[in-house]
Amino acid sequence: MREVKDLKDTAEMMSSEDYKERFRAEYHQTKIRYERLKKFNTEIEAVSKMPYDMPCRIEMPKHDCPEGILREQQRCMGEYLHLLELRAVIEGIDL
Repeated sequence: MREVKDLKDTAEMMSSEDYKERFRAEYHQTKIRYERLKKFNTEIEAVSKMPYDMPCRIEMPKHDCPEGILREQQRCMGEYLHLLELRAVIEGIDL
């Protein structure tokens, strides 16, 4: 199986007739989105913990949604990834 690094790498997999290939695509899409959200949430948290008098203060990432909801979304996505990983083991799907 080819390496999946970006969402566009899963486009062909999503239209496969093989459910295992579609399952892999779903897993990789979710994983990519989860990692991006995790990075975003970490940046928000890091900025909020920095002292205001630091000379090289990083700008807060733009977000319109409350941080708590973003964190909850990350948690749910993490649980969903775990379920996909369990199912992959049970069904013998190589991720």
